[in-house]
Amino acid sequence: MDLILIYAIDVIGAIAMLALLSIGLAVVFGMMKIINLAHGDFMMLGGYVTILATNKLGVPIWISMLVLAPLAVGLFGIIVEHLIVRHLYGRMIDTMLATWGLSLAIVGLGTMIFGNTTLGISTPLGSVTIGARQTSGYTLFLVALACVVSAGVYAALRFTSVGMRARACMQNADMCDALGMNPDLVYKLTFGAGAALSGLAGAAFAPLSGVIPTIGAAYVAKAFITVICGGTAVVAGTLSASSLFGIVSQAVTFVATPVFGEISVFIAAIVLVRLLPQGITGRFFRRAS
Repeated sequence: MDLILIYAIDVIGAIAMLALLSIGLAVVFGMMKIINLAHGDFMMLGGYVTILATNKLGVPIWISMLVLAPLAVGLFGIIVEHLIVRHLYGRMIDTMLATWGLSLAIVGLGTMIFGNTTLGISTPLGSVTIGARQTSGYTLFLVALACVVSAGVYAALRFTSVGMRARACMQNADMCDALGMNPDLVYKLTFGAGAALSGLAGAAFAPLSGVIPTIGAAYVAKAFITVICGGTAVVAGTLSASSLFGIVSQAVTFVATPVFGEISVFIAAIVLVRLLPQGITGRFFRRAS
């Protein structure tokens, strides 16, 4: 029984990590139809903010992780939208190339400043005992954080005037402009919110994996396949794809090795895209947010 509970926590933890990894990219792609290839580097920046603020400035880790990192990366995202992305709306390939170039620039600058060494931070929370076995308390925190973030994004999009205005501008910007809204501001804030969520995820992962300037490449690959396979619905797509890939990954890891678990996720993504080219929500949850 203890082993079953531990395994269940591992599966739920994998789902939560994929959800946190992807939700920022899902906001930008699902609402703005922009594929941000610098998403992983935004996460990397969030990790650096957390580590530097905690280790160098003595800021409590929870404030660094949950407040400073999303704020700093969110503001950086607003600047990126204003200087680069806003000039490329409706040009998906150009946007991908521009954000890829931004990614290379961030990695290069990060390597110049921090070098190729991994910076780390101690993992908060200890272990949790379940019968005769133990699991990480931080994994349970990531599960709770993923639930809060997903519920918050859903509530913001469905039940707030800001979310409704954002959804309206994404569907018909000209009409919203005629009604007195400011689509440019909505785009800016939406991209900034997606960047802030990316920074939060990178900060949350920093105690687990440490941070190195090139770590964004590992993040963006998983986030990309999760968002594409989930479809355009931000929350429903992210959670459904994260659940599928998290279960597949942990099941294969349990019977084989973590390497095969990672490979199985990409194989499952290829099969899913072939069977459901519009994503899970495009086929099963058309009205979902």
